[in-house]
Amino acid sequence: MKKLYQNYLSTFKGLSKEIWWLSLITLINRAGTMVIPFLSLYLTKSLGFSLKEVGIIMSCWGLGSVIGTWVGGKLTDKIGFYHVMKISLLLTGLFFIAMQFITSFLGFCTGIFFVMLVADSFRPAVFVALNAYSKPENKTRSITLIRLAINLGFSVGPAIGGLLIATVGYQSLFWIDGITCFMATLLLIKVLNPKNTEITDDIKVKNPVSVFSDKPFWAFFIAMLIFGFMFLQYFSTVPLYYKDEHLLSESQIGILIGINGFIIFLLEMPLIKWLEDSKFSKESLMLFGTFLLGLSFLVLNISHWSGILVIGIVLMTIGEMIMFPFSNSFALERSKKGNQGEYMAYYSISFSIAHVFAHNSGLQLVDTYGFTQTWNTIIVLSMAGMFFLLILIRLLKRETNQLREKSPIRYSGNKG
Repeated sequence: MKKLYQNYLSTFKGLSKEIWWLSLITLINRAGTMVIPFLSLYLTKSLGFSLKEVGIIMSCWGLGSVIGTWVGGKLTDKIGFYHVMKISLLLTGLFFIAMQFITSFLGFCTGIFFVMLVADSFRPAVFVALNAYSKPENKTRSITLIRLAINLGFSVGPAIGGLLIATVGYQSLFWIDGITCFMATLLLIKVLNPKNTEITDDIKVKNPVSVFSDKPFWAFFIAMLIFGFMFLQYFSTVPLYYKDEHLLSESQIGILIGINGFIIFLLEMPLIKWLEDSKFSKESLMLFGTFLLGLSFLVLNISHWSGILVIGIVLMTIGEMIMFPFSNSFALERSKKGNQGEYMAYYSISFSIAHVFAHNSGLQLVDTYGFTQTWNTIIVLSMAGMFFLLILIRLLKRETNQLREKSPIRYSGNKG
């Protein structure tokens, strides 16, 4: 047991102190985002919106995310990641607090659009910060540590959020979301002094390649969009499935979703370390992650036994643990060809575009055809995502062969 514990701790060695601070900032921020898993329930149960109206609101969420991520990438390349993160956290806190006072459909559409516009400008900035503060051999593990912070926050947040809803009400979630954003802003200002980032916060590539001419990246982009579409069902249609089909309470839903974050916190770093040392490429691991996410929806149609929900969460969690760190690492590697803010913005935009369509389409499918057919549709989508990852693998092999032909002596391949 002691050796196992020491091996676990060793997976965290070699990471810079800035990465640890970024992780703590992220943990504080994400622990407060407890409104997100309950948003579809809040909109239907508390505000009385129909599923179609909730779908439109979620599309506004995604549209704000797309524009915010694009703006964040542009600003990161112009003014640096530190200033983008600071402004984003501060404004997000203010906007979250204001959201509790909006009850009209049009008002909520507008409000959620601006919340996500400022909130998701943070994403490309933190990716570039992570790249700046990480050694090349530690990038995937640095990404994993940030994800551990995110998922620990998501593990604690929904569990506390469910209890707060039962005792205080939904409005308390908006206050906590806002206050934790302010706390994260203060910590960022305190521990990441901009004077210490003058060198790393000005990462420029000479003669950058446009992201639009990078064919492998766009095969990857489509695969990530599909994966995001599937994954986001766990934050809109799946909670409704838990409540309507399995009659779970908000606190039970919070605990079930919290299992996801707990597993990631406990197992993701050793898993990623083991996979990094294995013979598998990033692309093949992303393929397997997509397969597991599709499988998590397949099991939901196998049985109405409530225990199957735990199996589904575990399968989704393993798929997520594999997909996100290695896809993020892949995008960071490709970003060396061009402007890093632009590349990481488009990586994030793939997920933001999924936000535009995933929630709305999922809720519309559930409203029209029911949960069983909706899960069948998601399973088919998983096959499409795997197809585009196979295209990515083929394009990368072709790219590798072309580089070898141009420079057979100097060029040497790698695993991922």
